[in-house]
Amino acid sequence: MKQIAVQPGRAELVYQALLDEICDGSLQPGTQLVQEDLAAQLGVSRQPIQQALARLKGDGLLEEATGRGLSVSKLDLSKMRSHYEIRKSLDCLAVSLAAKRVAQKSLAAADVRKKGEIIIGRGRKAVNDDVVKTMIQHDIALHSFFYEISGNPLIANTAEIHWRFLRRVMGDVLRKAERPPSIWDQHDAILKAVVDGDSTLAEQLASDHIELACDRLSKALE
Repeated sequence: MKQIAVQPGRAELVYQALLDEICDGSLQPGTQLVQEDLAAQLGVSRQPIQQALARLKGDGLLEEATGRGLSVSKLDLSKMRSHYEIRKSLDCLAVSLAAKRVAQKSLAAADVRKKGEIIIGRGRKAVNDDVVKTMIQHDIALHSFFYEISGNPLIANTAEIHWRFLRRVMGDVLRKAERPPSIWDQHDAILKAVVDGDSTLAEQLASDHIELACDRLSKALE
């Protein structure tokens, strides 16, 4: 059997570049994406462009454009709520498992507190600095930290596609709406419950946090 040649990963780089442009608002809803133009702008062939566009369409971030090609999808309120429903289940599971691991002494509470507080501190600074991209980056980092310490390696992979969609929604709302100062207080409370090994409280706080975020974003989009 012949060895499979390792590809340079250009499609992944193109995908990430376009994802950033969509989430940052540089590519607005309705913007048509032309393969030839993208290839010229990014300095790659059309093949990685095609692969990246197919992935973004599968993520729900692109849709068929009138005439030909693909365009950036409009923000879909019902789809956003569906993503949040799944994310709530995953986040509740992650913090509950993490808290149980702390309670069982298989996870050091001091280490969890230290690492979590570093991320929360960075998140608060991003709010003060009013940098939307960094706010979202640290928000995702904290939830990813909970996924990591849950002990279940499948949670992060399952949540990834939902974060890609919600990252765009969060960016759009944060650029237009008032910054909610309570978000990092909520994160801090969830972290404390995990550190205390209180799985029931951690799960309830995570559920409340996701529901409040979904409601806030829904109102902003409406």
